[in-house]
Amino acid sequence: MLDLKFLRTNLELVQQHLRNKGVSDGDALLHRVLELDEQRRETLVEVEAHKKTRNEASQAVAKLKKNGEDASQLIEETRTLGDRISELDAQSREIDERMQSALLEIPNIHAPEVPIGEGEDQNVEVRRWGTPKTFSFEPQSHYEIGEKLGIIDFERGAKISGSRFYVLLGDGARLERALISFMLDTHTRNGGQYREMLPPVLVRPEAMIGAGVLPKFGDDAYHLERDNLWLIPTAEVPVTHFHSDEILDFAQLPICYAAYSACFRSEAGAAGRDTRGLIRVHQFNKVELVKFVAPENSYHELESLTRDAERVLELLELPFRTVEHCTGDLGFKATKAYDVEVWLPAQNTFREISSCSNFEAFQARRSGIRYRPIDENGKAGKPEFVHTLNGSGLAVGRTMAAIIENYQTADGRVLVPSVLRPYLGGQEFIEKQ
Repeated sequence: MLDLKFLRTNLELVQQHLRNKGVSDGDALLHRVLELDEQRRETLVEVEAHKKTRNEASQAVAKLKKNGEDASQLIEETRTLGDRISELDAQSREIDERMQSALLEIPNIHAPEVPIGEGEDQNVEVRRWGTPKTFSFEPQSHYEIGEKLGIIDFERGAKISGSRFYVLLGDGARLERALISFMLDTHTRNGGQYREMLPPVLVRPEAMIGAGVLPKFGDDAYHLERDNLWLIPTAEVPVTHFHSDEILDFAQLPICYAAYSACFRSEAGAAGRDTRGLIRVHQFNKVELVKFVAPENSYHELESLTRDAERVLELLELPFRTVEHCTGDLGFKATKAYDVEVWLPAQNTFREISSCSNFEAFQARRSGIRYRPIDENGKAGKPEFVHTLNGSGLAVGRTMAAIIENYQTADGRVLVPSVLRPYLGGQEFIEKQ
């Protein structure tokens, strides 16, 4: 969430940034927060005034009693003041809770250098890698190939769980497992800065709020009402909450994790989009990269994180491009973000396979994640909020789709990328099961 003091003193800036992000009700959200803040401060002023009066009355009562005089009227007045103070304290807490809830609804501002634009069509391409392959035949989609080879079963997946679910079989399951291990190894081996983590996929509401999923995106998530737990939409949620309400050691920053998890999304806002294949499903696997960094380094770390995601595609020899989000496509939490988009021959286009974002202190403030900065003399200062970043490294199902389409052969097989063969016992081709 945004800092309330920053919001008060930079209201016009925040209003403009929300307009740049296409937030239609931004002014109304800000007005509600500031209105509640004013009510809370007025209540606190009244409480303090009553406390001062009560203290003065208490002193007068003591003086009357010492002189043997009747203090009953003043005693009754202090009781009345006490009741009023208790009432105002409860009112202040209720206003504060409403204000905190309202703050959770306000999107993050954007970094100054982010290009102004209304939507994804105005995102800015920053680089490309590789050349899309030309085929001597009409390339097929990954789901057509997967079904013909017997490695992906969408029909039985739907029979088990409904639409947008699938089952991987034989070499399909082995390829998915190989990709997860390859991605984790790429990010953690050879002096890599990431520490591997395997987090829970069920989390408390506080974790979803801290990561910025709730309350804004509750409709896109799955909730287990009996236990009040949520299935995670990405490992970003539990990994971010891992350090909630902690003061991190400055000497350890940046703290970086590479976490594999299953992910669950209802895709409530995606009706009719990508209804076939592995691109948009309710359950999928992903390797997530999460960083906790000192504020002065966060934009450098964003560039580094994005390169880490790109590196996986380079090793797999999959053509991709990287685009920077314009303000209108930036999303709720991020101040700056890049999408890494892999080439899919059957669609003849690039599709997102990783989104890498800097949230600055937006998540850290919601989750209470701080650190103590160290000055040039080695003296620790007051705790400040860290900056958090995350990105997919990569979405495994989409990577599988890209491999199947880019490595398909004229005879219907799929060539296994060379870097994956050690994970598949040296296997060179995926053939009909």
